[in-house]
Amino acid sequence: MDVLSDVVAAMRTGRPHSARRYQYAPWGQRWADSDEAGFHVVLRGSAWLIPRDGEPVALAPGDVVFLAHGQGHALVSGLDVAPREMRRLPDGTWSGPPGEPREGCPDTVTLCGTYRLDRDRAHRLLAELPEVVHLPARVGGHRSLRAAVELLGMELEEGRPGTDAIVTSLLDTLLLYILRAWWESERAAGRARGWSAALADPAVAAALRAIHGDPARPWTVAELGATGGLSRAAFARRFTGLVGEPPLTYLTWWRMTTAGRLLRHDDLSLREVAARTGYTSEFAFAKAFKREHGMAPGRYRGKGS
Repeated sequence: MDVLSDVVAAMRTGRPHSARRYQYAPWGQRWADSDEAGFHVVLRGSAWLIPRDGEPVALAPGDVVFLAHGQGHALVSGLDVAPREMRRLPDGTWSGPPGEPREGCPDTVTLCGTYRLDRDRAHRLLAELPEVVHLPARVGGHRSLRAAVELLGMELEEGRPGTDAIVTSLLDTLLLYILRAWWESERAAGRARGWSAALADPAVAAALRAIHGDPARPWTVAELGATGGLSRAAFARRFTGLVGEPPLTYLTWWRMTTAGRLLRHDDLSLREVAARTGYTSEFAFAKAFKREHGMAPGRYRGKGS
């Protein structure tokens, strides 16, 4: 089981959006706080990202920035430009379709997008990210990420048959490439902490793959430790230190997160959801679910319909 893919699939809701924008100086846009994660890519020219908190970030061609926590921010051509407020439209996009190219070459071309995430079940893997993830363009660096950006930009520019489905798939792919590139950069720089270190640790990563691959199994700490060749005590210390909570606490949290996803998106009976998440009775499952989510499974399912 690919833990990163599983976590992103559990948190992602709704449909992602993206737009290619042609910017003519002076230009600037500001986005308010939201429950979405967003990204910006500079395809041509340059820009400044101004986060709500923190110093401005200079962006060059090929740079990618990812804002995982929905923090308000601005993107401007210069630090002396007053940005205009972007409005969210009923379809989830911001301020309508991107502007068409005018006469003459635009100063800057950007690629922007948003992902709606379930903040009620925020996974530590994403929660540990900084407010702004900046991935500067480097020759030979993050080739898969660059290829996904190029494909996405082409689809948005050309608008050929099948573009809607292709763009949605590319946006999901791009999100995974951004996260992978960030954690690989952190490990390469010797800054790996928390989940970035957990995914790089053979024993802890093996246990996480086991949990995500079969959450219904009645795992013990000793069995999870054995997947990575560690004793029960050594594994428990290492897992808790990197993941931030004991193995069985994480197992329960992931079971309940999986149960919530099944209730919202699959037409399964309560008995089937209970069985898939490791509970032998509907009563035991419902009790655990209410303790974790603050409401009964039936009410939770109805809330999401």
